[in-house]
Amino acid sequence: MAPALSVEEPLVNRFNGKDKVDNPPQIQVAGTTKSGKKLNIRTYPKFDNLEDERLYRKQHLAAAFRVFADRGFDEGVAGHISVRDPILTDHFWLNPLSMHFSLIKVSDLILCDEDGIVVEGNEPVNAAAFAIHSQIHKARPDVHAACHAHSVHGKAFSVFGRELEMITQDACRFYKSHGVYRDFRGVVLDAEEGRRISKALGNGKAVILQNHGLLTVGNSVDEAAFWFISLERTCQAQLLADAASAPGYKKILIDDDEAAYTSLQVGGPEKGWLAFQPCKTWPNKNLPGLPSNTQTRPQGLLSHFVSSYGENLADMYIRLRRTSGKDKWCLLELALTNFTFS
Repeated sequence: MAPALSVEEPLVNRFNGKDKVDNPPQIQVAGTTKSGKKLNIRTYPKFDNLEDERLYRKQHLAAAFRVFADRGFDEGVAGHISVRDPILTDHFWLNPLSMHFSLIKVSDLILCDEDGIVVEGNEPVNAAAFAIHSQIHKARPDVHAACHAHSVHGKAFSVFGRELEMITQDACRFYKSHGVYRDFRGVVLDAEEGRRISKALGNGKAVILQNHGLLTVGNSVDEAAFWFISLERTCQAQLLADAASAPGYKKILIDDDEAAYTSLQVGGPEKGWLAFQPCKTWPNKNLPGLPSNTQTRPQGLLSHFVSSYGENLADMYIRLRRTSGKDKWCLLELALTNFTFS
């Protein structure tokens, strides 16, 4: 689990000959009120028992699927996210095969053991998902979650079979912490290829699967999911920069010292967990296609609920927003959210 964050000021020291802090804060915040009260940063919670932590991990796994759907990372039956069970630590939870990411609830998740046997759930899982995720979870006890999908910019960049350049601050999240798996052999179906992918990942947080897509890992599903979102956008930025440099414009790369230091600032597990929180709540606040939310993408978090219960629900939602106090329609949204994750 992600360690607690601190807003204490670190000591200034020398970092490769420059004045830098030894341990830069993962989150840069104004952490004190006028009265002197120190404000706490949200972190991965502490649990009284493992059953509560299991439920938390499953809820956030379901939320991650909704976020991936909202961002268009789903494609047919391709793509999967896993999270290690905190009680049966050689077991992990996965999405059922052929269920759209936007529809997945906690009750839909499948628990598999290290041999691919379904321990809990009534649906099969993607064979490629098991082949990849099982080997990663075996090789990396520190990894509690892994994400893989065929996102557009990730698979476009993957065809070059190369690592990312350190051209932006966000790219530095992956400085010396991503690899490339260059041995494409079609759909991954055997454990041996899963082991080779795990070897290409090494101790990093991400691996680019040549001609295939992206894979990220983390100490929590929130962290792994945010690394995937960031890696996809970094691939997009890389493709745009490469295209823009074609007429002869020279890209200015971040030097190794600065990239290494920046990675300490933006690439830690705590930053990954926290950065996912706004991603997780955004689809949760919008009913797709409603006049009051015209900017919402077609596949939002509550699309299944709306499609199941029809226009009456949508009409009620609109009336509450237009005629009631904020507290009333927030209560409705909270009720809908609890329903979709159950």
